[in-house]
Amino acid sequence: MEPPARRRRVLLTGATGYVGGRLGPALLEAGATLRVLVRTPAKLARAPWADRVEVAPGSLDGDLAGAFADVDVAVYLVHSIGQGPAWAALESAHARAFAAAAVAAGVSRIVYLGGLGRDGDDLSVHLASRHEVGRILSASGVPTVELRAGVVIGSGSASFEMLRYLVEVLPVMVTPRWVTTRCQPIAISDVRDLLVRAVMDERVAPGIYEVGGPDVLSYAEMMQRYARAAGLSRRRLIAVPALSPRLSSHWVGLVTPVPVPLARELVESLINEVVVAADATPTDELLGRGALGLDDALSRALATTRAGGAPTSFTDADYTVFSALSTDPDWAGGTVLSDVRESAVAAGAAATFAAICSLGGNVGWFAGDWLWRLRGLVDSLVGGPGLRRGRPATLRVGDPLDFWRVEELSHPTRLVLRAEMRLPGVAYLIFEITPTGEHTCRLLQRATFAPRGLWGRAYWYAVAPFHRFVFPGLAAGLARAAASLERQGAE
Repeated sequence: MEPPARRRRVLLTGATGYVGGRLGPALLEAGATLRVLVRTPAKLARAPWADRVEVAPGSLDGDLAGAFADVDVAVYLVHSIGQGPAWAALESAHARAFAAAAVAAGVSRIVYLGGLGRDGDDLSVHLASRHEVGRILSASGVPTVELRAGVVIGSGSASFEMLRYLVEVLPVMVTPRWVTTRCQPIAISDVRDLLVRAVMDERVAPGIYEVGGPDVLSYAEMMQRYARAAGLSRRRLIAVPALSPRLSSHWVGLVTPVPVPLARELVESLINEVVVAADATPTDELLGRGALGLDDALSRALATTRAGGAPTSFTDADYTVFSALSTDPDWAGGTVLSDVRESAVAAGAAATFAAICSLGGNVGWFAGDWLWRLRGLVDSLVGGPGLRRGRPATLRVGDPLDFWRVEELSHPTRLVLRAEMRLPGVAYLIFEITPTGEHTCRLLQRATFAPRGLWGRAYWYAVAPFHRFVFPGLAAGLARAAASLERQGAE
């Protein structure tokens, strides 16, 4: 009698990202024993499948030996698109570190999701980097399955959100020449299932597989198909050939939730035709079924979006607009500027924490809301996220909150928000609660800013007068809201 087959041990990177968050539970369902490499384990904790995986805290910049130990298949879903001026070099460095660790651990297979595009074409930086990562992984000698996909359609994907906002917000659009380029969109559910098969089925031989749905069409045609799926009138597109990708990305950043640096890379990639080659292995054959057409993919994504149930979103990934510059001299920074407000609250810690966690979105920020909206508009105009992201129903670590992101959440004593707006420095908004009695506490509210260069200092002192309207009112509003919640709880 043969011994039972050993379950395939899989290492998944990018588990808290858009695709990885869909792939993780699917691999578990397929019978994999799953380990995930995550920089911030608290972000994974919000996933309903988190208790079924082994968590390896760390990143591709550190020691990977422990994460790769006793692994059969390693899945590479790491992306650094738009993260600073040298993001493509960072992607290559991460790929080399990953490949070296896979070789050292004796991994039997690497699975990687890359991007479509002809190698002989003048590819965008985004697509060229995707192909380079694939070459680095394959050159390691570890058998590598590289799936190359184009526009991914699914609730929460950057491509879908960009398409959705453009079509829904603008009935008349001035369009650049890239809207006539052909593409071959694919549903996120098909991408997920293709990755599962590449990981779990040894019959999928190492190599490059170009994958796409059955529809080949221009981006302009895709816009019209979205309008039809969403029940909107036909959109009027006015072609302006002189509109450059850089200008287009600012336009996309203003109208959609996609930040300008990310939008720029996506738009530049749309200049390249991303269509599966005629001699490629048919996607239907790889899937073992027919791939979803664009209309079905759009309908599914719309239904999930409208129900508010997108399991993952492109905003789940950390997005830092500015990163520290090695050329920034010590004398230009190093100091943390702050605005500190402390107040006594006639409510317990739980009610006060609940009031703090209600901030943002439709609730607003209790004082100077027009100033917050103005700051959000300015941020959108210069390429930041602005206030368009809103807030989730319940805050968790890693969630976007207007132009902040939840950095730390310790119920019921501490909430830390990191600013993702365009800033010449790094900003945090910190709330700390100290109980002083059964129904009283002290609230410490701190806004901190580590300026970058002289411009950073100038920025802080320029906006400091507005802080006098915003931050005292915010602290007072939180105290009132907490007291109200405390009274409601007592009734």
